[in-house]
Amino acid sequence: MTIRKAVITAAARSQHALPLQALVDRDGQQKSALKIILEEALSTGVETICLVVSPGDQSSYAAAAGDLAPRLHFVEQSQPRGYGHALSCARSYVKDDPFLHLVGDHLYVSQQKARCARQLVQAAEAEACSVSGVQPTRENVLTYYGTVGGRRVAGQNHLYEIENVVEKPTPTEAEQTLIIPGLRAGHYLCFFGMHVLTPTVMEILDEQVKSASPTGRIELSPALAKLASKERYLALEVQGTRYNLGLRYGLLQAQLALALDGNDREEILAQMVELLAARERSQLNHESHS
Repeated sequence: MTIRKAVITAAARSQHALPLQALVDRDGQQKSALKIILEEALSTGVETICLVVSPGDQSSYAAAAGDLAPRLHFVEQSQPRGYGHALSCARSYVKDDPFLHLVGDHLYVSQQKARCARQLVQAAEAEACSVSGVQPTRENVLTYYGTVGGRRVAGQNHLYEIENVVEKPTPTEAEQTLIIPGLRAGHYLCFFGMHVLTPTVMEILDEQVKSASPTGRIELSPALAKLASKERYLALEVQGTRYNLGLRYGLLQAQLALALDGNDREEILAQMVELLAARERSQLNHESHS
């Protein structure tokens, strides 16, 4: 299995502006979050990328992509009918090929030389099946993420056979159906925001779209749960960290992570120490005058 296509969903009305935000990347250059995500995808060897956007957003996204815009195909999600529906809009682009899928509101910092998306693609090509990136996640933030249940693949420290997928479970739901043997207590495997998927998932989504009402929402997690029942489907514990731009302080956390992983690390650390010292001095002065 060789991955040459990627799909990035960025049509959610509440988050579609996030990929247009400007950040300073590891190389010290100011870039849009979108361009950082595109570079993540292209680092895997994919040749073209389909962006699923809201109507009217194509021009702003093309501008944010800069010199990478010629590598893009655009598809509009005409109605806000959910994450799974957004992905299904790219079916004519995907055709019968496996593809890398990333979300438009996550940035990644790898703990290895290989970028996070590259780790995922390497696993999928080696195993010749769908593989979703996951990360051990504390139970208090489960309501932000799709979560998987299953078992560790024999002889593999970071690879799991997926048996169940639940979208944004409560801690009680997770404890009942999603515990992974050997995982630290209070932690579950939540989606990392990137997947390599076979075209089977597009067939499943198409069936769900056809059977739903014209305005019914289609989510991705139920389709992935069905995928696990139809063919081999794995989860890879990616060696890196995801930063959800849509969370409170998400952009700030992502910017700090990129800066501390980049060429200007020492300068940033010095500035942070100076900022903390100035805050401490101000606090001491306030206490001495009160």
